[in-house]
Parts: sequence; C-alpha cells; structure tokens
Amino acid sequence: MTTPNFVILYVDSPEKSGAFYASLLGCEPVESSPTFVMFVLDKGFKLGLWSRHTVEPAAAVAGGGGELVLAVESAAAVDATHIDWSGRGLNILQAPTDLDFGRTFVALDPDNHRLRVYWPLEGAQG
Repeated sequence: MTTPNFVILYVDSPEKSGAFYASLLGCEPVESSPTFVMFVLDKGFKLGLWSRHTVEPAAAVAGGGGELVLAVESAAAVDATHIDWSGRGLNILQAPTDLDFGRTFVALDPDNHRLRVYWPLEGAQG
C-alpha cells in the first residue's frame, strides 16, 4: 500500500506563510524560496507551501477546500491550543467542541486553509 507523506498547500506568499507555519509548528522549514517552502515534521511527514501564482499546472482552487489536521495529546491540549491560536489572532471557525470522533476546533491560516486540531475519543480512528 502507498502511504501519503506530503501535503502541499497553495498560498499567496510562501515566505509569509512559511513564517506563519514556523511560528505555529515551532520548527523551521528545511527549504525556503520565494515560490516554495517545505517543512519536515514528525515521522517524516512533509508540509509544502507553493505559490499559487507559479504552481504548474495552475491550481483551480485556493484555501478552504480541505483541512490540515493536527492531532494533540489530550482534550485539554485542544483547549490550550485554541487559546494560544486565538491569542495569535487566527480566525477561529469552530470553537472547541466535542464531536463523535473527539474534541476539536477549526481555525484558518492566512490563505484560508482550514486547520483542525483534535484529540480522538478512545476507540475512534485517528
């Protein structure tokens, strides 16, 4: 089976988005240019930020068509991350709430990509 290990988000300014994600994730990119920024995260997962103005072939949509999901270690960590991100000025679409899969909230990055933070309920997939 092939396992996805890389997500690319199309952004207006990779350098500005790179600074946003460096602060949010607490790590520096491994690659950075005016058109592309890449982070290598835990277990080798990669997050790329590609200029929506230079991606080939051209992208049909920008932010909001999916979610970057970040798992945390507890329900309290969901709430703490929400407080932190709210304090940073992120637009919060959904305040912390309990859903059928666990505790979660949703915020937007500067390009309107949805960022979901969650802690799964015991027995839930995640």
